[in-house]
Amino acid sequence: MKSIISNINKAFDHRIRLGIMSVLMVNEYADFKSLKELLGATDGNIASHTKALEKQKYIKVEKSFIDRKPNTRYIASEKGRKAFQEHLDALEKLLNSKNDLNN
Repeated sequence: MKSIISNINKAFDHRIRLGIMSVLMVNEYADFKSLKELLGATDGNIASHTKALEKQKYIKVEKSFIDRKPNTRYIASEKGRKAFQEHLDALEKLLNSKNDLNN
């Protein structure tokens, strides 16, 4: 029998990664500063968690300069969008599952 939590993706276990992907699912992109402010996270938190998502190829990173200042922006990849949606579906299924303990 397959576990009801087997489709929950460990890449999204941490609240910062969950937040990053949530922001990127509803926006075309988000820059480093926006993610930091929206999620109330430190520079180090954003840097390490975006690196982890990039390593999984769930996000793409674009670096550029705006008025001579470095700007890093993040975009959810197709692989990332698919994986995150599957994760959300698994959570929803878990929340909506009938508990057989009372039967």
